[in-house]
Amino acid sequence: MKKKKVFSFLLAVILSFVLAFGLCGCSLSELFGAGGGDNSAGVGTQEPNGSEDDGGSEDDGGSEDDGDGLSARTVYEMYVESCAKSGDTPLTYEEWLASVKGADGAPGKDGAPGKDGAPGKDGTPGKNGEDGNGWLYGSGAPASTLGRNGDLYLNYSTWDVYTKDNGSWTFRGNIKGEKGDPGKDSTSGGGEGGGSGGDGTAAELEIHFLELGNGNAGDCTLIKTGNTEVLIDAGSKRDSAATLVPKIKTYCTDGVLDYVIATHAHEDHIASFVGNNGTDGIFANFKCGTIIDFARKKTTSGIASDYITWRDKEVSQDGAVHYTALQCWNQTDGAQRSYELAEGISFEILYQKYYETSSDTDNNYSVCTLFTQGDYHYLFTGDLEKEGEESLAASNDLPHCKLYKGGHHGSKTSSNDCLLQEITPENVCVCCCAGSSEYTDNNANQFPTQDMINRVAKYTKNIYVTTLSLDGTTKNYTSMNGEITVRSDGVDFSIHGSNNDTILKDTEWFKANRTWPADGVQ
Repeated sequence: MKKKKVFSFLLAVILSFVLAFGLCGCSLSELFGAGGGDNSAGVGTQEPNGSEDDGGSEDDGGSEDDGDGLSARTVYEMYVESCAKSGDTPLTYEEWLASVKGADGAPGKDGAPGKDGAPGKDGTPGKNGEDGNGWLYGSGAPASTLGRNGDLYLNYSTWDVYTKDNGSWTFRGNIKGEKGDPGKDSTSGGGEGGGSGGDGTAAELEIHFLELGNGNAGDCTLIKTGNTEVLIDAGSKRDSAATLVPKIKTYCTDGVLDYVIATHAHEDHIASFVGNNGTDGIFANFKCGTIIDFARKKTTSGIASDYITWRDKEVSQDGAVHYTALQCWNQTDGAQRSYELAEGISFEILYQKYYETSSDTDNNYSVCTLFTQGDYHYLFTGDLEKEGEESLAASNDLPHCKLYKGGHHGSKTSSNDCLLQEITPENVCVCCCAGSSEYTDNNANQFPTQDMINRVAKYTKNIYVTTLSLDGTTKNYTSMNGEITVRSDGVDFSIHGSNNDTILKDTEWFKANRTWPADGVQ
């Protein structure tokens, strides 16, 4: 019943706007900016760093400048007001978004949507329906055969908008965002539509800790701001590529990963870059802008050799540039220590001595990165172990971190006091299959380990884990939190799991296998 009310309300709002603009001689395509002049309402032409030119830009403190676009947040607020009047309990914003972006649309009372269906007089087309000068919907970029000239298409995974002209789809802009991206001249946060950060200028950032399609420990983190993506690692096995490639495509819709960081040469961090035969891996399916990886390696494994082969193909054949972490730190050969991703968002390569000193484990060769969004900081250390963490803490002025990706999958060798006392993390995300005997039969040392929990608990109870072993093996597994998604505009900050938002200490697995220390944050 809730979903029917939401659809009915949304349909009524859209129809009222269409009618209002129709009476003023404005077509639907003009209403949503189709055809794309410089002053298209609500959908702007994308500029670097996620800003928009004219359409939807702000000039004064992030307030909207007479735009006619109807944002998702605005419609939701109208829906909440309607519920208050009727006495109904409104859905949360996330539930509401899910309910209004169903894959097949919502037919009107006389419409019968379908793959080739035509809507009724009050209907909206299904995912593959056609209606000139109407909206079409889907979870990816529109197929060239879909729709007719004059149609508009919404990718409801990314909120990218396209128009079809002369038989081809053209990207028009992105309408996503609770607060929206800041305009070119915006200098402070503000009301609806104003992008803000800790210093009032940061754009919106998403961090996705992806599941890997198996019960093995491994890392793959996709970081996105505007149309810029950073991919850190791609484990855990070669066949994980079958899970990761289509998942990454839902976020990286233009097929270009602007930055790729491979922390070290172990299989559980690089296998999916290659996949089973190279052609099904990430390097073969995406173009890469800048690749930053380990300055040294100890392993002589086949997967490490294959990674280097396909990385070098990405450079020689597709135009990527490649630097090691040491080149970035030394700023040689065109490499930089810091890279700006968007207004107020950047990442830097931190120094630790094993970039140029031998270690008995590849874990200590891990590339370490710090992402900064206004006053918020997010730290990634790969599988760095205690000696490496000591060097990292001693060599850098580390800030308090809003988010820390738990080192080495929650191993007892990582997330040591020498590092934690410097970064005092608020939130910790661990990429592992909890309780798996992949590396040891000793329960206490299975990821995430009791030792790691004891140390982290002194700073936060907000620990999240991607995956759970059902029987202690890697064969039978399920989501714990699932894909963990962090969203922030530099002020508002949230963490959600695709399965649930339960922190580790409150899970049934934890209660049966771990204990929360007495000196831990309660």
